[in-house]
Amino acid sequence: MQNLWNDSEAEKLVNAYGAKGVDRDLALRVYTTRLLGGEPRLVLHGGGNTSLKTKTRDLLGQEWDVLCVKGSGWDMAVIEPAGLPAVKMEALLAARKLDQLSDEDMVAMQRANLIDPYAPNPSIETLLHAFLPHKFVDHTHSTAILALVDQKESEPLCREVFGKRLGFVPYIKPGFDLAKAAAEIYESDPSVEGLILDKHGIFTFAEGAKEAYDLMIEFVTLAEEFVARKGRKPFSAAALPSSLASPSEIAPYLRGAVAVDHGEGRFDRMVCDFRTSPKILDYVNADTAEDLARRGVSTPDLSIRIKTGPMVLPAPETGKLEDYSNIVRERVAEYSNRYRDYFETNDARDDVTRTMLDPMPRLTLVRGLGLFGHGRSLKEAKIAADVGEMLIEAVTGAEAIGSFHPLALSDLFELEYWSLEQAKLASNKPKPLSGQVMLVTGGAGAIGAATAKLFASYGAHVVVVDLDGENAQAAAKDAGNNSIGIGADVTNPADVRGAFDKAVNTYGGVDIVISNAGAAWEGRIGEVDDALLRKSFELNFFAHQSVASNAVRIFKMQKTGGVLLFNTSKQAVNPGPNFGAYGLPKAATLFLSRQYAIDYGAIGVRSNAVNADRIRSGLLTDEMIANRAKARGVSEKEYMGGNLLGLEVRAEDVAQAFLHQALAERTTGNVTTVDGGNIAAALR
Repeated sequence: MQNLWNDSEAEKLVNAYGAKGVDRDLALRVYTTRLLGGEPRLVLHGGGNTSLKTKTRDLLGQEWDVLCVKGSGWDMAVIEPAGLPAVKMEALLAARKLDQLSDEDMVAMQRANLIDPYAPNPSIETLLHAFLPHKFVDHTHSTAILALVDQKESEPLCREVFGKRLGFVPYIKPGFDLAKAAAEIYESDPSVEGLILDKHGIFTFAEGAKEAYDLMIEFVTLAEEFVARKGRKPFSAAALPSSLASPSEIAPYLRGAVAVDHGEGRFDRMVCDFRTSPKILDYVNADTAEDLARRGVSTPDLSIRIKTGPMVLPAPETGKLEDYSNIVRERVAEYSNRYRDYFETNDARDDVTRTMLDPMPRLTLVRGLGLFGHGRSLKEAKIAADVGEMLIEAVTGAEAIGSFHPLALSDLFELEYWSLEQAKLASNKPKPLSGQVMLVTGGAGAIGAATAKLFASYGAHVVVVDLDGENAQAAAKDAGNNSIGIGADVTNPADVRGAFDKAVNTYGGVDIVISNAGAAWEGRIGEVDDALLRKSFELNFFAHQSVASNAVRIFKMQKTGGVLLFNTSKQAVNPGPNFGAYGLPKAATLFLSRQYAIDYGAIGVRSNAVNADRIRSGLLTDEMIANRAKARGVSEKEYMGGNLLGLEVRAEDVAQAFLHQALAERTTGNVTTVDGGNIAAALR
């Protein structure tokens, strides 16, 4: 483990924070916390914590001895001083005299003694930090340390590696009881330079930030060197098919299988993040992979991210994907049933009322390919995949020097269903389109960009497809929510297929497709050039068919239904003069939307259309507005507001119509008119 301390960088941060009124100790505490948090083999996504004992003043100017400790929700890799809320030491130390203290009362006591009442909740391990006398205390879940402690006889192994330099604390659930036990073990031998927490991680401490950090790196390095020196080849590979399907070929099957089915066409979908590497492949191809997956996780904190551990799938063979899709669903059902048994068995041990979390895996290992992380957002999926990689590293190390023997599932249950974590999850309500992927063509135009932004705000990850790739990426960035932009010509079937493949590679599949790309050409229908008419049909009809057929291909793999939405224009039902080259293919697209509703309603696909009129965009340019106004014999203002409401209709209004149709679970074959009111264009 590389020691990343840099004197000049440390001083630079001290000076920068000093200019903002932050003292040297707190600045150095931030510096070393970031060093620890930036190394995934030490700290991952909320795991680990650090602290500093110092003095500060409250709003009334009174000085207090305080513990500045990592706050809930802060990432150590990018922590700021505000992420280390100050808690009054007097109250924390007084708590040690108590015989017992519930988690809820502990959190309440800590909040009641915050210097800043608006600060985040201090870490669950605040009391452990407080009960140790040292000024700087560091805690990580090092994968190398976990390789040592995830053994049946972990204490003798740790003694072999560290001698008497570290105290050893048997496993106790984080909280008050662990804090007291750890303090007692330290006090039994105050010469120790840190503590090993069985099945959990490591603490180091010192009077200086650098010294505490140096000790952490030194002890982790000793563990790494021991594993490398004493370790053997941990795995034997299982047999694989001669030809493997690709990750993108199986992702929609897997994504559909792990969606939570609420019945009547309602699903809680998840997105996928795929990873592979030689180390991952060694693990997922091991003949013991299934057994290891069922044993549990390397440290209890991971249960919040990946439940009791990963699901394992066999290698997918080329040309047999339909059979493989059935195997995937069988394995997901097996995993879910085991999880339900795990919940019901452990929930029955007491009278506490709990609500079971969804039983779907958050990490899937696929022999021959790698791993998939699953989550209700791409961020959650990436976190699960990150955790999966570190789980593999810890378990590989444990198997190299012995046998992976993690915390029992019964103890793991207490962490996964910890009351405070349950309260946090309950307050984190997903958005209406969380976990869903929307693809929109013509996505860089006025309507497409407005639609992308609106859907992203409702929780969807958006794939913005446009002929102009740079503008597509800009629109995706503006939409936010980890959306992506793709340059593609929708009149080219290979480009359309490529855009959908990119969506699958990024998110695992697609749920909502808005076929919006189009362009308008003018001319009297009996005089329009034949090549121009055919060009219009290629973009305004056949491209919609190409997009929709690719969407249905993925919908059928996922088996979670899907939504097709078409921009068909008012011209489809109320043609205007000199506009036949545009209106004719749009009319065909209107009926195309209804044909998809008829042909695929049985598998839960909803197909609807929006008839919009007179939206300022790349299609309806200022020049075209002038031409259309002239063709109708009205002013440009009268033309744009020529409806019953007398109001110009905006791109955002069309986006709202698309959103309404996406959320209308019992609506298909529908046409929504967005034109401010035009009786001549009303469907009847």
